[in-house]
Amino acid sequence: MALDPQAKFILDQLEAAGGPEMHTLTPEEARASIDLSPLAGEPEQVGKVENRTIPVEGGEIAVRIYTPVGEGPFPALVYYHGGGWVIGDLDTVDVPCRLLTNQANCVVVSVDYRMAPEHKFPIPADDSYAAAKWVAENAATINVDKDRVAVGGDSAGGNLAAAVSLMARDRGEFSIAFQMLIYPVTNHSFATPSYLENGEGYFLTKDSMVWFWNHYLRNEEDGINPYASPLQSEDLSGLPPALVLTAGFDPLRDEGEAYAERLKEAGVEVEVTRYEGMIHGFFWMPGALDEGRKSFGQAAEALKRAFDNTVAPA
Repeated sequence: MALDPQAKFILDQLEAAGGPEMHTLTPEEARASIDLSPLAGEPEQVGKVENRTIPVEGGEIAVRIYTPVGEGPFPALVYYHGGGWVIGDLDTVDVPCRLLTNQANCVVVSVDYRMAPEHKFPIPADDSYAAAKWVAENAATINVDKDRVAVGGDSAGGNLAAAVSLMARDRGEFSIAFQMLIYPVTNHSFATPSYLENGEGYFLTKDSMVWFWNHYLRNEEDGINPYASPLQSEDLSGLPPALVLTAGFDPLRDEGEAYAERLKEAGVEVEVTRYEGMIHGFFWMPGALDEGRKSFGQAAEALKRAFDNTVAPA
C-alpha cells in the first residue's frame, strides 16, 4: 500500500519547514515546538464545556468535560492525549474530543495527567486511573451513567487507556465498558518490522520513541511492567471490549496489532483496523486528512455500539 497523498503532503510540508528532530530537544523545547492544531480543523460546538480539577495522589490534575446537547445521563469516554507521556495537553486534543462528543453522543472527559520526565512512571498511569475512577464515582454530578464509562486515547494516551483497563480489572473498584486504543504504545521494545520499515521519515521516528521511553521510565525494569507495557501482561482475560486502530506507516503499527491479537486470544471482543496509507498522528488531523475524519466515524460507531451493549447490573 502506498503512502496516502494527503499524508505525504503533510510530511513534505513538515520537512520543508525544517526544525530540529524531537529527540534533540529538551522536554520544555519539545512542548513549545509542536502545534498540530491547524491540521485538526475547526472546533465544533458541543452542549457544554467545563474545566475542573480533580484530586490525585500527591496533588490534583485538570480535566476538561465536554457534554453533548440533550438530557442525559450520557455514557462517558475518559480520554488521554498522546505525546509520548512528555508533550501534549488538553488543547492538543480539543477538536478530537469535540468530534467524539457529538458523533458518539457521549460526555468526553479529557485528562491532563502529569507528564514525564518531571513525573515518571507510574505517575501518569496512576493519574489516568484516578481520573477514570473519579468519573465513575462522581458520574451523577457530571450527567454521566456510571455503568457506561469507557476509556480511550491515542499513542501514549492509548497506552494509558490500556493500562487503566488492566488496573480496573485487577483492582475491581469500578468497571470499564470499552477501551478505544488509537495507534497505542503497548511494549517497551523497538524490534518490530514496523520500527524497521517506518522508523524514520513518517512523522514519528524510532529516535523519538526511544527519547519518550527514556523520559517516562525510571529504569529498565519498569519497561516490563504491564502497566507500562500492556503487551507484557501474562493475562489479558476479563478486559473490556476494544477498538484498536493502527496506521500502515507508523513504527507503532505492529505492537498495536499484536496487542489486539493477544486480546482476541484471551477472549476479549476486539475490532481492529489498519489505516494502510496513514502515518502516526492521523487521528489528530481530521481537518487535513480524509482518513482522519473517517477514523472518527469508526471510533464513534464503536463507542455507541459498546454503550448500547452495556447493561447495568441488576
